[in-house]
Amino acid sequence: MSEYRRPSMPGPGLFEAMAEDADPAEAAAAGHRIAHLLVRGPHDGEDEGLVTRVLHLADAEGLGVIADLWSHAAADTLAGSLWRLYVLREWVHRQPELAAREYATGRAYAPVHEVLAGVVEPPGPQEVAELVDTVVRGIIGSDFDVALDRAAAFAHIVGVGRGQSEGDARSAARLVDMAQQLRHAAVLERAAALH
Repeated sequence: MSEYRRPSMPGPGLFEAMAEDADPAEAAAAGHRIAHLLVRGPHDGEDEGLVTRVLHLADAEGLGVIADLWSHAAADTLAGSLWRLYVLREWVHRQPELAAREYATGRAYAPVHEVLAGVVEPPGPQEVAELVDTVVRGIIGSDFDVALDRAAAFAHIVGVGRGQSEGDARSAARLVDMAQQLRHAAVLERAAALH
């Protein structure tokens, strides 16, 4: 009986930690606000301060911390569009050789998209990574629709390339779906309807 220990009761630390957990609705609202500020720019000093803090957080912790706020956003929103750009960028940076190989395979089957994507001849891993970085860097400014179109073209070509190779057909279909979502977001952006 000497080994018996009374179960510990949750102390105040547990309840403080629970209180600090973000409400999903608040996290989504914060993600949408940050997306809006990054794409549309700050309107006042308070907005500028928030953008500065967000950029410092991205530099210190990585963009993934901010992108997590966008992960559940609908595809036809600013936050959802940024999430898709982020996912595309992360994949290319983690697997640049595969991205370049699938892009090269898909070019033969989607030549119009190749022109939109803007990758130099021949597309190696570095060129593909630079394209995605250029697209993501373009999110701040008036040409967000162009960045979305270019990302859509790139995702479409890679998806087609993956479908033509020995790759996973469902994964290829998801890339083509992402391309359609980004293309639709670009249309909404041009109509001033992407919020």
